[in-house]
Amino acid sequence: MNVRRQRGVTFVELIAALVIVAVASLGLMLAVSGAVGRSADPMIEAQATAIGRAYLEEATLAGFCDPEYDADGDPATGCRQECVKSACAAGCGGTAFAAEVDRSRFDDVCDYDGLVDEGARDRRGIALPALDAYRVAVGVRDGGLTLGAPALDADAGQVVRIEVSVDQPGLAAPINLSAYRANVD
Repeated sequence: MNVRRQRGVTFVELIAALVIVAVASLGLMLAVSGAVGRSADPMIEAQATAIGRAYLEEATLAGFCDPEYDADGDPATGCRQECVKSACAAGCGGTAFAAEVDRSRFDDVCDYDGLVDEGARDRRGIALPALDAYRVAVGVRDGGLTLGAPALDADAGQVVRIEVSVDQPGLAAPINLSAYRANVD
């Protein structure tokens, strides 16, 4: 008896193999597209963090109190005395001597309170075109904390907390950064 073996695949086997390869390819493409779709998120988050750090550094490097005025509204003679009640209140760059109109003139930490930039800006207030989708908000809070010896009144306003929030449509949540600035003069 001469039995010859058949070589090759049947039509059903060929269709089954094609279906398996197609399903595997679809799964692989979905995994890759998900990774590629989220790959911009770390970059956006890193940019938002860098922007927030820049604003935070700028505010912390500013003077603690408005150098232009003392407690009586006269040219400054001493910063520590004018900040006795609250760092960002009258006489300390706040309500009596409101924040400077132009960001390039900000000279004390309280000038940054309430700053909101639609699009990141440099120290001079000039918009950075590649970063125009970011929204930056800065707040300065006087928590009544004090540092130093001798002990100061509980409401001496010698320490403020600077809060920076950076948002962008591609972020799941805003990036929030904060730091403390003390009057050590």
